[in-house]
Amino acid sequence: MLAAGIGERLGFTTTKPPPKVLLRFGDKSLLQYHIEILKRHGIDELVLGVGYHHQDIEREIAALGAQDFVRTVFNEDYEEGNIVTLWTLRDELCRGGPILLMDADVLYSEDVVERLINSRQENCLLLDRGFDQGDEPVKICVRDGEIVEFRKWLSAEFDFCGESVGFFKLSEEVARKIIIQTELYLRQGRRHEPYEETIRDVLLTSPSSTFAFEDITGTPWIEIDFAADIERANAEILPRILTAEGNRRAAMIIKPDMDRGETQRL
Repeated sequence: MLAAGIGERLGFTTTKPPPKVLLRFGDKSLLQYHIEILKRHGIDELVLGVGYHHQDIEREIAALGAQDFVRTVFNEDYEEGNIVTLWTLRDELCRGGPILLMDADVLYSEDVVERLINSRQENCLLLDRGFDQGDEPVKICVRDGEIVEFRKWLSAEFDFCGESVGFFKLSEEVARKIIIQTELYLRQGRRHEPYEETIRDVLLTSPSSTFAFEDITGTPWIEIDFAADIERANAEILPRILTAEGNRRAAMIIKPDMDRGETQRL
């Protein structure tokens, strides 16, 4: 999980604004939301690429009693592009097995991660068609059922496009390819490129069957980039998430199993 940035675009005027992963929505930090959701879905470990005020993040981890679940990797060059944080995490991405790569500055419904984890595809992106087009969203463009572009600006013909959530499920092979591409960018001095460019390179040069997408349109989530995003997250997205969470719990009917004297979850 990439969590090293300063968050300058949030427009805080205090001398020590918090890292975005420590922003609070309701009674929880973003980090606490991540930890609780990922734990519920069987994730073994959360590794955070940290930089800006990393000591504050580590204190929050301790306060949450999550030291056995969360580990941090420090990027001393966190003022450069997030591609440098991705490179700092290279050993984690390449240590074998499937992996989730996630932006830390996203508030989301549990259904978002569930769709990603349960996708039948080894390599998967999440796509939301219900977005306001502009220069800011990273767009996933689809033609004939295949991804043909993955970038902030549009440069391909497409049937439809959607915004990327910033969450990816990657196979060991594809994760290694992304890190190889990241190393190439850094050797070329491209240290301020968005890390998504390395994913785009691998995506568009791989066989069409390698990458898939899951359409999560209508599922509540928001990326926190600007002050207006914080306001919308509190006023609109968080209430929808809490409603979805309540509906999820209500749908989990537990009844006695008369044969075994245990409970059965339906």
